[in-house]
Amino acid sequence: MTQPKRLTDKQIKFAELLVYNEGKMSPAEAAYEAGYKTRARRAAAEMRNPKYFPLVVKYIGELRAEIREKYGITFEKHVSELAQIRNKALENKAWSAAVNAEVARGKAGGLYIDQKLVMTGNIDNLSSEEIRDKLKKIIDDNKEIINITPEDIELDKLELQSESKPN
Repeated sequence: MTQPKRLTDKQIKFAELLVYNEGKMSPAEAAYEAGYKTRARRAAAEMRNPKYFPLVVKYIGELRAEIREKYGITFEKHVSELAQIRNKALENKAWSAAVNAEVARGKAGGLYIDQKLVMTGNIDNLSSEEIRDKLKKIIDDNKEIINITPEDIELDKLELQSESKPN
């Protein structure tokens, strides 16, 4: 699937619906409303993938940056507001609200990671070289979204647990 050199009207509409209705409309609904009537869920997933549609992903990022700038949303301001909410909840002995605000601050600060892992196969049956090859492929396939340079991770020097365990 090749991406044209410029965004189509449907892609622009999708990106705008997605960003301006964040939290109110799912990506599939945005795709459907933009004109992707058949397989809207798949179209939405593909258009948010920089590997397939880098121009759409870039435009979505630009729209989100514009909104952040317009409404003054910054990391520091967001975390500060959550701290104020937490403190007010503590003053009112609203323990649940205080905990929720603190958890939200932790998530914003990157202390919590929502992680979903879908496993197929069994890593125990792979050799160290096969594991290194798979890790290299994952990094290569996702270099547009993984924020590291090859120097940050040297797979050749990666010591795997199975190598360090005595047999």
